[in-house]
Formats: sequence, structure tokens, C-alpha cells
Amino acid sequence: MQYNCPVCPNNCVIAEGKTGICGVRSSRNGKAFLPYYGVLSAVSTDPVEKKPLYHYHPGKTIFSVGFYGCSLSCPFCQNYRISKEFGKPLSKPVSPARLAESAAGSGSFGIAYTYSEPIVHLEYILETAAEASSLGLKNVLVTNGYINAEPAERLLEITDAVNIDLKSFNPDFYRNELKAKLEPVLKFITKAAKYCHIEVTTLVIPGKNDSEAEISESAAFLASIDKNIPFHLSAYYPSYKYSVPPTRPDALIKLAEKASEKLNFVYTGNIAGGRTDTICPGCGNTLIKRSGYSTVSSGLIHGKCSSCGQTPALHS
Repeated sequence: MQYNCPVCPNNCVIAEGKTGICGVRSSRNGKAFLPYYGVLSAVSTDPVEKKPLYHYHPGKTIFSVGFYGCSLSCPFCQNYRISKEFGKPLSKPVSPARLAESAAGSGSFGIAYTYSEPIVHLEYILETAAEASSLGLKNVLVTNGYINAEPAERLLEITDAVNIDLKSFNPDFYRNELKAKLEPVLKFITKAAKYCHIEVTTLVIPGKNDSEAEISESAAFLASIDKNIPFHLSAYYPSYKYSVPPTRPDALIKLAEKASEKLNFVYTGNIAGGRTDTICPGCGNTLIKRSGYSTVSSGLIHGKCSSCGQTPALHS
């Protein structure tokens, strides 16, 4: 018997005892079998800026959990040891209730489902998120956004904030490099913006997705939804199967300046210096000063710009 997995646009038809592309969803008697249910690859308390989320509870830390497996096949994956090259589960599963209780006990404002792709663990995320919500915690998703419409609705109904990886704005890049499609990701970004706080990240890879035209297209797409969506341009470093030279800091900053022609908040990541401060789009006042993951909100008074009084797109 086979199982037709409905979670992501890979739409895997999984034979008995086999796994889908993600490596963690399997088939038993024609139904979903989840051998990695509740198996965590990492547990940590991180600055929320590390997700990266710059406009959601800035300066706070969040209880963060990682999993195994991924629906995409990125040859430049920064976390390939838990997304692609992993073996059988070694740790004992953690129940949703226990995980939510651990997050509450950590003093964090919520749980971030992160490090590798959480969507392929949809059932576990939904149950844990419900437990977390019952304890007054926020649910944060860090994802590639590769999900079908129906599970996306269920997931977003219980999600408070999300950072979505937009790997490229070129369908050929998704098809040839990731063995996937761009359109479902664009649909998820559009849908997510209606449900929760949203930020978007693009890992900028020299010679692959780093043209000014493409970054400008990505920014224009986001601006068509909301000009206040924070857009993070992150520097690439060689990893996994890629030996492409790392992104030059000056090139990344130039691309951020280009994206800023269409968006109010564009940041650079994985480089020293760069664009990390939150600037008021109304008057240019520095609202939040960042040094690494440290933040100083000296330009805000009661959530408004101390200079012009404008209320920025921040959730705290």
C-alpha cells in the first residue's frame, strides 16, 4: 500500500516502508507513519533576532527547537547535517505538552520551530503550538514556505510570526537547484501576511540569485503585499555541495540599497556592520540600534518614533 502525502507540493507517493523526499515522513498500511514525531535535533534559547525576526519582540529571547529532514534539496544548505545527512532517530521523542511546558519554564515569550524545516513535522507542530498557546506562549515558524494550501491554513491559524526563506525569485533556480517550484512559496508568503507577523529572508549567492534585477523583483513582490515587510538579505558562505565563493559585503549592501527603493525595512545578515538598525521610514530616526544580537530601542517612546511620533511596524 502507498501513502499520498498532502503536506507539501512535492506530493510524494510513498511506498510501504519508504520515506518521502523530506526523509522523515513514511508510509505504513497506506497511512502516514512518522518515525521522527517529537524527535528533536536541537533545543536552545536564542535571541529572536537570530531567526531572523527584527520586528517581533525585538531584544527578547525565544525558546527554539529543531528537527530533522527537509522538503527541499538545496545544494548550499547551511544545516545539511540535520536536513539531509542524518540517520535513524537517536534521541527519545518529546511530547508536545512537555515541550510547551519546557518553553514556559524557560521564561521565553514563545517557541520558535527552526534550524531545519518544521513544516514536514506538521502534525507535531500543530499539537505543540496548541499546547503552547494554552500556556500563553507565542508560536514562531522559520520555514521555506513550501506547503500546500490546506495544511497552510491550519498551520497559519495557530502561528503568531513567521520568517520565510525566499530562495530566489527565479522559477528556474527553484526547479534546477532545489528540485521544487517557486509559486507555492509566493502563495504562502501572500497568505501568511494575512494571518500573522511576517519577515522574509533571501540567502544571496554570487552568480546564482544576486542580480539587482532579481532582488528588485523580490522586493517589488513583497511591497505589493505590504511595504513594511522586513526583508533580510543574508550573506552566503560555502557549505554542503556548493563551493561558490562567499557573498561580498559591499555587494550585499548594494543589493539592500536597491531593495530599499521598494521596501521600508531591508537588512543585511552574516556580515560585519551592514544594515542592521531599524530606521523610521518617516523621518530617518534610528529606532532600534543593533550590535550583533544586542538591541537598544533608544529611538522609541511607548512604541512610537521619538522624533516624529510615527508608529513603526513593530510587534513587542
